Amino acid sequence: MPYLSNDKLPPSVRNHLPLAAQSIYREAFNHAWKTYVSDARQEEIAHRVAWAAVKRRFHKAEGGDWEQDGS
Repeated sequence: MPYLSNDKLPPSVRNHLPLAAQSIYREAFNHAWKTYVSDARQEEIAHRVAWAAVKRRFHKAEGGDWEQDGS
């Protein structure tokens, strides 16, 4: 179930990540979805890959908001 746009992402992603991070998540998820098509854990792996991609560029600040690294 690749995501065609950020507004189709799960609420846990849409409601917590800034727009740029949502785009990173969506692109990484969609790529992993295609890469692991034959794996029974395809969806789980795609979500893990997507979160890892976000965490390379963003971090969760003290207040709980996600901020881009270097901010």
